[in-house]
Amino acid sequence: MSTMKLLTSLVSLCVLAAVAFAVPAQEKRIHHHADLSDHAHDDAHGFQYDHEAFLGKEEAKTFDQLTPEESKEKLAKIVDRIDMDKDGFVSHGELHYWIKHRQRRYIEENVNKHWNDYDQNQDGKIAWEEYKNTTYGYYIDDEFHDIEDKARYKSMLTRDERRFKMADRDRDGIATREEFTAFLHPEEFDYMRDVVVQETVDDIDKDGDGKINIHEYIGDMFSPESGETEPEWVHTERKQFSDFRDSNKDGYMDADEVAQWILPGEVDHADNEAKHLIHETDTNKDGRLTLSELIEHLDFIKISTITDYGGMKVEEHDEL
Repeated sequence: MSTMKLLTSLVSLCVLAAVAFAVPAQEKRIHHHADLSDHAHDDAHGFQYDHEAFLGKEEAKTFDQLTPEESKEKLAKIVDRIDMDKDGFVSHGELHYWIKHRQRRYIEENVNKHWNDYDQNQDGKIAWEEYKNTTYGYYIDDEFHDIEDKARYKSMLTRDERRFKMADRDRDGIATREEFTAFLHPEEFDYMRDVVVQETVDDIDKDGDGKINIHEYIGDMFSPESGETEPEWVHTERKQFSDFRDSNKDGYMDADEVAQWILPGEVDHADNEAKHLIHETDTNKDGRLTLSELIEHLDFIKISTITDYGGMKVEEHDEL
C-alpha cells in the first residue's frame, strides 16, 4: 500500500465532525451525529447547509446539473416519500423523520463502502488484523522504516487500535457490522463516548498534560499570520472558554468538560433543521409544506438534506 493510499484511508475514517454554523472554526469539533452538512449554516452566504440537510450530501452536485423540469420531477418524488400519510402536505414531524432517515442512510452507505475493503476473508466480520493489514500492511512490524514521519504513523496505528478495541464490545478482536459502524462513526454510539473525547483531547492537547488550556483551545481554531489581528469571533471564543467551557474555573478543560463541549446530546439538529426549512419555505405560514411551496423555493431546497444534497436519490428499496 502506498503512502498516499494509507493517508487517504486514514482520512476517510476520520469522524471528527466538521459541522459548522456562522463561524465554522468555532464549532468544528462538535459531534452532531451523522453530519447534516460540512458547510457553514449561514443563510447570508448561501443555503448549501440546508441543501445538504434536505437532500443528503453525497450527491449534491447531481441536482445542480438537472434541468428545471427534471429538478421539479425529482423533487415531487422526494416529497411523495416524505409525505407518509399522503395528505398532500409535509409536516414538521414527517420532515424531521426524513432528515433522520437520511442521516442513517449516510452512515450505512459509508460502512458499506468500506466493508469489502477490510473483510478480506469474506466471512461477514472484520478482525483487527484484517483492518490493520489492509491499512498498514505495507509497513512491516509497525516500524514504518521508509516513512519520514514515523512517530505520526505509529500514533495513528495506536489510535486506530484503541478505537477498534473500544468498538469491539465482546473483546474477541473481531468487529461485527454494528461494531465496525461504531468504529467508523463513534459519535453515534454512547459506549464510544470516551474514545471520542480522548481523541479530541489528544488532538488539541499540545503539551501532553491530558487537558486543554485556553491557548490550546484557541490554537485549534485560529493560527494568526504574522501581524494579523484576531477576528472578533476569537475574542468571543476566549470568553466562551472562560465562561462556559471551563465550568469548574480551573483554567483547563478536562475530559468531562470536553464531553460537554463536543457531544451535546440534548440538541436535536435534525429537528432544528426541519423547523428552519419550514420557516424558510412555508409561504402561507400554516406550519406545513406543499410541493408548490417547495418548488417556489427550489433554489433553497436544492441545496438541502432532504434531496440528498441535490442527488435526489429515490430508490424503491430505500424504506423509511
